Amino acid sequence: MSGSAAALATAVPLRTNGLTKRYGGLAVVAGIDLELHAGECFGLLGPNGAGKTTTLRLCLGLTDPDAGEIHVLGLPVPAQAREARMRIGVVPQSDTLDPDFTVYENLLVFGRYFGQDDALTERRIPELLEFAGLAGRAKAKIQTLSGGMKRRLALARALVNDPDLILLDEPTTGLDPQARHLIWDRLKRLTAEGKTLLLTTHFMDEAERLCHRLAVLDQGRLIAQGSPQELIARYIEPQVVEVYGDGVEDWQGRKGQQNSDRCEQTGETVFCYVHDADPLIATLADWPRLRYLHRPANLEDVFLKLTGRELRD
Repeated sequence: MSGSAAALATAVPLRTNGLTKRYGGLAVVAGIDLELHAGECFGLLGPNGAGKTTTLRLCLGLTDPDAGEIHVLGLPVPAQAREARMRIGVVPQSDTLDPDFTVYENLLVFGRYFGQDDALTERRIPELLEFAGLAGRAKAKIQTLSGGMKRRLALARALVNDPDLILLDEPTTGLDPQARHLIWDRLKRLTAEGKTLLLTTHFMDEAERLCHRLAVLDQGRLIAQGSPQELIARYIEPQVVEVYGDGVEDWQGRKGQQNSDRCEQTGETVFCYVHDADPLIATLADWPRLRYLHRPANLEDVFLKLTGRELRD
């Protein structure tokens, strides 16, 4: 790779142009343009079936696109996918740890997939275990680990080859809050060290905390892109009042709609989006059976406005 090409790969770890994938005539990825910056955490958000995992598979060269271009670390994919994957770390959505090996052996064997000398991997293992909060667990069997420990080991395994780009597919799904916060801390450490992360998640608070920028996908199309703060300012009113309790539908018809920029009801809760919440909250004094929560708008509000509140399977 020439000096200019290497500099470009460092500046733009991943770029897609017009990325398209169809199955049975349906475009599950429909002309996506993405460009990641070095050292950032970039999020891919979307409902189930939006095309997030397919996009990751396309970027790894595990699925061939029907149209468009992919460049990963300066290399064209899928033409040079194997070379690109040597410099990528992957935390898959499912558990792919080998149950027959210990924690130590899982890391050692994985290093061999990248052609690393065992001595090099062995030198890295203590540091990786400390990073994952698994120091002292090197000899443990996989079956003895908790779900949080397994996800942290999967993250450590993704770092065996000291990758420039790390792809994480819903890395904290199914974890308790303590385990999620520990993984968040580790991911922040990675970006602070200059690593580039591409993250898919269904947790909007996770995306808001971790992602420097993100893209929202729906039905294979990119419908919004920017920093969390930019998307909140662009698409949603600044304040939200959630109202619930007996008589909330009556209150919404009489008072909520008139004193809000926009109202939506989900179950027994009415979500009122406003620029000034005081007039709306004042109306609740005459409705003692109702309760409310007043909060600033967040990324989940943006996500639901853009993709809808209906359940996706």
